[in-house]
Amino acid sequence: MSRSPGDRMVTVAAAQLGPIGRDESRSAVVKRLCSMLSEAASRGARLVVFPELALTTFFPRWYTDDVSGHDHYFETEMPSPQTQPLFDEARKLHVGFSLGYAELTPDGRRFNTTILVDETGTTVGRFRKVHIPGHENDEPWRPFQHLERRYFEESTEGFPVWRAFDGIVGMATCNDRRWPETYREMGLQGVELILIGYNTPIHYAPDPGQNPLQGFHNHLCMQAGAYQNGTWVVGVAKGGTEEGVESLAQSVIIAPSGQIVAQAVTTDDEVVVADCDLDWCRHYKETLFDFARYRRPEAYGRITGQKGVIEPD
Repeated sequence: MSRSPGDRMVTVAAAQLGPIGRDESRSAVVKRLCSMLSEAASRGARLVVFPELALTTFFPRWYTDDVSGHDHYFETEMPSPQTQPLFDEARKLHVGFSLGYAELTPDGRRFNTTILVDETGTTVGRFRKVHIPGHENDEPWRPFQHLERRYFEESTEGFPVWRAFDGIVGMATCNDRRWPETYREMGLQGVELILIGYNTPIHYAPDPGQNPLQGFHNHLCMQAGAYQNGTWVVGVAKGGTEEGVESLAQSVIIAPSGQIVAQAVTTDDEVVVADCDLDWCRHYKETLFDFARYRRPEAYGRITGQKGVIEPD
């Protein structure tokens, strides 16, 4: 099936962030985000994708005796007085965005959250990270820690999608991108555009041999997810050297074919834009990956019925 432009062309911007300092204020960060939103709008973007934990430094790299020790990095409301200018700018420019941040709920639960905001500045979707990586307890032998499992709760809300921006939009966060179930859950809901923010240290303490492959693995999982589910995927980093820790950049916009159509070339604040033809998705959803015709759910029982590996006798 040849590809021709469809009627649902959405210009999307990947708004990659450079480092955010430990003591950098919300107001200063929001000014950076507003500047990037404005640049993206000037380049025709209708939707701007910001990274995971876009309002703060990646605080799970530090241990506190009390879990509440990092609560000043969490948002108790969204928008808040500090983040309202971003919503106001979006409404003024008539541009939507997705934004990752640390959420502290009224009942004291902590989530790694991303919201989807439309062109009127209205929140239309919320995703809470499902696959929480790292460790729970102090491990001072590491050059830096990865205590997400201490400071965030695993979401049980799954992978919802929303009708927005003339298509079907889903979200995922960082480690979620490494799991094929993430994309398939949304693929079974007809997703056409998946927005993923990430903070990925290049050094992986449990197996440093993987360090040289971080960029390859980052793109591999997102490209496979796009192709196998006939969807656009936008992966956006907070990269560069933040508080002494080098993190991956390489933000990308990936077509339903699995091809990278745009990529960041720096490790700093950078806006990358691409025209995403949502009608292109059907060229894969209606042929090779026609789920209704080819999927065999009866053969996949282990996927939902088993967690760890069970080897044969």
